[in-house]
Amino acid sequence: MTKHAGEPRSLRSSRRKRGSRGQATLGPRSRGDERSLVGALLALSTLALLASPAVADTFTVAAAPVRDEKAVFATVESANVVPARARIGGTVVRLAVKYGDEVTQGQSIATIGDDKLMLQTRSLDAQMAGLQAQMAQATIDLERTQNLFDKGTVARSRLDEVRTAFNVADNALKARTAERAVIEQQLAEGTVLAPTAGRVLKVPVTPGTVTMAGETIAQIAEANFVLRLRVPERHARFLKVGDPVRIDGESLGRGEALFGTVRLIYPQIEDGRVVADATVSGLGDYFVGERIRVWVSAGERSAIAVPAGFVLTRFGIDYVRLARDGSTIDVPVQRGRALQRPDQPDAIEILSGLVPGDRLVTQ
Repeated sequence: MTKHAGEPRSLRSSRRKRGSRGQATLGPRSRGDERSLVGALLALSTLALLASPAVADTFTVAAAPVRDEKAVFATVESANVVPARARIGGTVVRLAVKYGDEVTQGQSIATIGDDKLMLQTRSLDAQMAGLQAQMAQATIDLERTQNLFDKGTVARSRLDEVRTAFNVADNALKARTAERAVIEQQLAEGTVLAPTAGRVLKVPVTPGTVTMAGETIAQIAEANFVLRLRVPERHARFLKVGDPVRIDGESLGRGEALFGTVRLIYPQIEDGRVVADATVSGLGDYFVGERIRVWVSAGERSAIAVPAGFVLTRFGIDYVRLARDGSTIDVPVQRGRALQRPDQPDAIEILSGLVPGDRLVTQ
């Protein structure tokens, strides 16, 4: 006897209809929809993981040497300022550069003319024309005398006189030709060439200026600009060749800091300051003498520094999360100054709250 044998037939028929509807709701189409929904959720979770920024999960605290920095002012200067000088005296007839122009080595920047050289050239041309005529006549006389000597008509002394006259005319023509080459070289030296590649700082002459040999026509700064530091002499013992220097990016219109290296320390102290040169990429190649604040080393000590991503501030208190015995705990720390270094630009010094060996995890 069944469970619902005592129920009326109408109730049993209605129960069968409801059961058939419940089975219809769990048919093949409903199961396919559930599978597609689960697949979509898995795809979204995968995309979210791929789109999330990759950060370091852990960081082991260790003490490292930290440099105490001092701000000094430096100027952007060229390592060498080379003058372009005139090689002959005369008048500036052409000036091809102005302040701030960029030039290449060997580029013509001015032309100096001397009217006397042109007059000497014309004089030598006239002398050479007369000597060429004498040379032609001496050649004819030599050939004629040689024929007569071969026939026994003239004596050998006459032949020697004609040959000597030919040699004199020939050497005189060679001398005037050499003199004209000297004048041509002087005219060529009237072109003032840039001695090095760089940027024109000064042009103390104008077209029409009378110059002497050796006077400066333009001053050219070499393209390799450096930072010239002037550090108080009490900090000279901390400054060494190869030490890093830091420049605030705002000084050069950039968001990030720039780093360079001290390449030369001058032995002479000027006005109580030590002069040093530092190389920094990205200084530019136009302004010379620009003053920039530079941070240099003023000593070294041991400190703890951690990336800024591991420090979280809540209600004005800084915390880091430590991993201990399989769990994590938030520990308050005392934050120090930011340590901008080439290998870790976002490091923060921790004054208290951490010891070497602690393992930090991201918040």
